[in-house]
Amino acid sequence: MNDLPLASSRFLEGNFGPVLDERDDLDLTVVGEIPSALDGVFVRNGPNPQFAPRATYHWFAGDGMLHSVELRERRARYRNRFVHTEGFVRERDAGVALWRGDLGMPDFENPNGPTRGNTANTALVLHHRKLLALWEAGAPHEIALPSLETVGPCSFGGALDGPFTAHPKVDPRTGELLFFGYDLLSAPHLRYGEARRDGTVAFVRDVALEKGTMIHDFAITERFAVIAVFPFPFELERAMQGESPFVFDPDGVTRWAVIERGQPDRPVRWFESAPCYVYHFANAHERDGRIVVEGCRMPRASIDFDSEIGGDNAGTLHRWTLDLADGSVREERLDERASEFPRINEALLGQRARYVYAALIDPSHALAQRSQFAVGWRRYDLERGESLEHRHGDGVFGGEGVFVPRPDAAREDDGWLVGYVHDTLADRSELRIVDAMDFTAPPVARVLLPRRVPYGFHGVWIPSGST
Repeated sequence: MNDLPLASSRFLEGNFGPVLDERDDLDLTVVGEIPSALDGVFVRNGPNPQFAPRATYHWFAGDGMLHSVELRERRARYRNRFVHTEGFVRERDAGVALWRGDLGMPDFENPNGPTRGNTANTALVLHHRKLLALWEAGAPHEIALPSLETVGPCSFGGALDGPFTAHPKVDPRTGELLFFGYDLLSAPHLRYGEARRDGTVAFVRDVALEKGTMIHDFAITERFAVIAVFPFPFELERAMQGESPFVFDPDGVTRWAVIERGQPDRPVRWFESAPCYVYHFANAHERDGRIVVEGCRMPRASIDFDSEIGGDNAGTLHRWTLDLADGSVREERLDERASEFPRINEALLGQRARYVYAALIDPSHALAQRSQFAVGWRRYDLERGESLEHRHGDGVFGGEGVFVPRPDAAREDDGWLVGYVHDTLADRSELRIVDAMDFTAPPVARVLLPRRVPYGFHGVWIPSGST
């Protein structure tokens, strides 16, 4: 393995590139003023290989690293820690990368094992006072707060024995955790489950698919879970030949599994619509006998981000309406401009929400240019069909913005959008805090971070006293 050449990838360069030290810094410099109501910690996950990858590197393949900013009494503290998965520990002890840095076929000739396995590098969820770091092909890893130290894999008391989505949903009304897991090789290929408010699993049920396929996200309503199965199957024969195992079928269909919550014996209802791919859904709700789902639609699926993200395959906000009476699906584009990582005020998860907050993607650079990502955030008003932009500024790029509601807020949009950005001109990373009700204004606060924070995936806001 060590004889393989070092990988070359844009996702090892600039602000996509990894950082290797773990820090704990107090009393960070703040430009502006942190709102006194912001009392808690913002944590974001993302890929960060601890050693130089060998052969090839895919952005999804790096070790998980957590970056947090704790806000209390208008002061800020920064921490970052690797997630100590089994693969991370084995490579740390060896002092070198033991596996290739790609998403290809397992290497059965590797004496260390065919794959490095779970990286816990994608997202985070707080449930039953536990923070879980997530990766869609393996078990969650429990994380201690505020230290960010890894407690270990979480199997929900032994009830979880397969993959677990990177995007579970916590119902804000019931406290239930809804989840799924897909298996590329073994039937039934898809399973759906529910955990109670107390963290115990109520049930896990099979959802039979003809082939395994990559399913990154799903949506929930008050009565249903909705899982979209896109025409992006895993082809073992291609993997065995060293080719990309996923091939999008433009002549296929998108199939929507509608699963009645709390009813493991009820049949799954299936709906069909045009082929596409969605990495991230914003929300879903029920209205007049229909299920309405919103998310960022790509015309075709791809995991080849070096060539596919941006341009004519950029995601745009769409709406799908599934009619429970006649089985039809109506699809409509809500915006022609590119966006990704949609978030809402999660107090309205599964209910009708007026506002969606998304990362503003400019396909003219985005990932089509090295070391650049989202140029700002966009706030969609779904009620009025309007949107506002908050641009980060010249040479400043970021990713997802997470909505943080003001405690005891009377309005859906009374709160802040928070997220990390990187100023490429000053080579400085910041946590920015934007007033969601004054969205186009400059940030109310910029927390200057003591080190570069690489671009990553998904974050969570954890109010003080939640763990």
